[in-house]
Amino acid sequence: MGKGKLAKFADMAANPLVVECPYWLLQRDGFALKGKWNSDFFKNPNPIILELGCGRGEYTVGLARQFPNFNFIGVDIKGSRMWHGAKTALEEGLNNAAFLRTNIEFIHEMFDKDEVSEIWLTFSDPQMKKPTKRLTSTFFMNRYRKFVIDGGIIHLKTDSNFMFTYTRLMAEHNALPILGATEDLYNDESDIATEQLLGIRTYYEQMWLDRGLTIKYLKFQLPQMGELQEPDVEIPVDGYRSYDHKVVSTVQTRK
Repeated sequence: MGKGKLAKFADMAANPLVVECPYWLLQRDGFALKGKWNSDFFKNPNPIILELGCGRGEYTVGLARQFPNFNFIGVDIKGSRMWHGAKTALEEGLNNAAFLRTNIEFIHEMFDKDEVSEIWLTFSDPQMKKPTKRLTSTFFMNRYRKFVIDGGIIHLKTDSNFMFTYTRLMAEHNALPILGATEDLYNDESDIATEQLLGIRTYYEQMWLDRGLTIKYLKFQLPQMGELQEPDVEIPVDGYRSYDHKVVSTVQTRK
């Protein structure tokens, strides 16, 4: 491991805005902040919003700047990337921002019932081969239901047509209320494109824009009741991301 990464990990360990919980520690001790993020960490009653797969943390930091009356937590396992956002938030004194370094597969072990109001998924890996690893799959929706308020909002911002199409079909198939959708955010003239919170551009977003790709956005509610099923569809894969020469991915209906 390079000296740069070691220095970043040391910074993360000393940063009061960072919480680290590897799976082995979660198994052994549980998670002390579960159900206590407002009282013990933020020390205020403001709503909590997560950015899952936060990467460098640009959205977490950007939203914390714009909305001081909300608490934002960026979640990722890659500490060397998250370091950028955590360092910026600390330097700017953003006490409504936090960073949780852990595996997202166990996110339901980190928050208690109704503890989170919204989730942001910014440029998540579309996982075209593995539906259960897709952060907008029904597998993850059922996990989010364990801690997101009834009717809580899920935001998806993506360059991937596959991810956007799959998520829209998943929401429609399960009658999850869609509050807004666009396949070309920065050329959309509807009200959704003028929302201030959509103006934050991440490192990866700018990379996709520079390659001439369009940015897609989907916003929907997640009710706590009702059985969720995967849509039985075939979706063309993203050519620039595709894992082999197949042109579609099949998603089987599962209960």
